[in-house]
Amino acid sequence: MIFSATRGALAAVALAAGALTLSAVAVEAQESPECIAPANPGGGWDFTCRQVGKSLQDQGLIDQTMQVVNLAGGGGGVAFAEVVNKRNAADNLIVAASSATATRLAQGAYPGNTMDQVRWLASVGADYGVIAVAADSEIDTLPQMLQKIKEDPTSISIAGGSAVGGWDHLKVLIAANAYGIDDVRKVKYIAFDGGGEAVTQLLAGSVQGFTGDISEAKGFVDSGDIKVIAVLAPERLDGEFGKFPTAREQGVDAIGANWRGFYAPGGMSDAAYDEWVSKIATLYASDEWKAVMEANGLAPLDLQGPDFQSFVADSVNQIQSISRQIGIIK
Repeated sequence: MIFSATRGALAAVALAAGALTLSAVAVEAQESPECIAPANPGGGWDFTCRQVGKSLQDQGLIDQTMQVVNLAGGGGGVAFAEVVNKRNAADNLIVAASSATATRLAQGAYPGNTMDQVRWLASVGADYGVIAVAADSEIDTLPQMLQKIKEDPTSISIAGGSAVGGWDHLKVLIAANAYGIDDVRKVKYIAFDGGGEAVTQLLAGSVQGFTGDISEAKGFVDSGDIKVIAVLAPERLDGEFGKFPTAREQGVDAIGANWRGFYAPGGMSDAAYDEWVSKIATLYASDEWKAVMEANGLAPLDLQGPDFQSFVADSVNQIQSISRQIGIIK
């Protein structure tokens, strides 16, 4: 009986210690929470960090303001290398990611880095692609723009926030190919570090078109600076975004959905990883986040933990296949 009681006491102590350890990790993960946006302010990654950070705090899922660090360069490669090489064991760090991240990983644009070097946390929705022009442009429809490109590829330059061969670039090529432009390599695409900078160049008259996502274009639409000539969605979106025509309804069968989510350092502890997955899942399921999604044109995409990890792996494989077809990679 003495042995049994002692064993029970020890077990209780062990359980309590384990609970304290998990609690400590959860608290540590919340201490000075940080989100890296791998681009300059104003783009989709910046939006993802800032909106999710604010919403997590508003709902009491983190008890401190999330610090957002803009770390532009290499189409996200600078941030990816920073996390892998210098922040690999950080439990308080998450990084905004998207289809653009998967694209660059698929094409080997982050030299020496692969998707398996980080842990993929969760998605927070899908952001459909758009093609836009300056508000005062003579171009009013997607077929008008693509016809100009078809007749004289040098007459139209299109800016985006991803590198050449990146997701923003691929969206334009998919639309061009669907329109019947056989050699899509002739389409002039100019890369910038983030959608905000790309729109700035559009407004300055340096380029004639912009390719990005609804979330990063919304502010410029609201301010009257740009007009969206096509949404790359299978059908018109709900709410205020319903006024924008799809490419498909204009006779161009092009669809481009940019998922948005987060990855974490590869060396993040299992307890902290599970904690972040749980927090983002709780946020995603809330009515408050559904309202954010609707206001910013995000479509549903509900994936967490291993399911999200598998989804990203599939995305990387698919993008590699597309990139080979259009000659971006061998």
